[in-house]
Amino acid sequence: MTDYPKITPLGDRSILIDFGDKINDETLDKVLFYKQKLENEKFKQRVEVINTYNSLLISYMFTIEDVYSEFLRLKDLLTEANIPKKTNYRIFHIPVCYDEEFGLDLEHISRQKNLSINRIIELHTVPIYQVYFIGFLPGFLYLGGLDSRLQISRKETPRRSVEKGSVGIGENQTGIYPKNSPGGWQILGRSPLQLFDKNEDPPCPFSAGDKIKFEAVSREDYDRIEQDVNEGNYQLKFEDHHG
Repeated sequence: MTDYPKITPLGDRSILIDFGDKINDETLDKVLFYKQKLENEKFKQRVEVINTYNSLLISYMFTIEDVYSEFLRLKDLLTEANIPKKTNYRIFHIPVCYDEEFGLDLEHISRQKNLSINRIIELHTVPIYQVYFIGFLPGFLYLGGLDSRLQISRKETPRRSVEKGSVGIGENQTGIYPKNSPGGWQILGRSPLQLFDKNEDPPCPFSAGDKIKFEAVSREDYDRIEQDVNEGNYQLKFEDHHG
């Protein structure tokens, strides 16, 4: 018997589908599988489907006519027992400069975790991170796979402004700020890449299910890449993985 996720209304124009508390690749495979299934479904009215680590939010353009009937229809759609593991994805290579100028919290993390700064950089650049979802800012990547030795609480008092491209960690996640923003993540370095451009199609080149590999670069390389990005001459590096 299939275990259905929890389906609940949010206001009169949204429905939340909750797949439980676990945050892992298996849950993400399930979330993305059903997201695609919902996006391929013909709804009576236009909808937007947004995913988080373990849930889907269906936002309707107008008030849902019959919530009960919509629940039954969604329940019927969520009956697939054998959810395929996502084996086709892209690995993006993101340059990051971990110089003291950009790594605002490296000293703090070094003291808290009793690790040298070089060791922190090494531990941060070794994993291949999973893109779980994109938010709270357009283009902000929530990445899973942070080494447990780097897990650290967010700042008690968030900064009023974190520079665009800043790479930070908080709890068991790492992420990149796509624009200047207040923020409480511990900052390790900065990437010169443009992660979100509303004039591009799509505005963000990354999707949930993609993977990220950070690569340490010198300040000189950072400046060179930043110039290439600003002049439109930088090609984002990635490789396709087919399982």
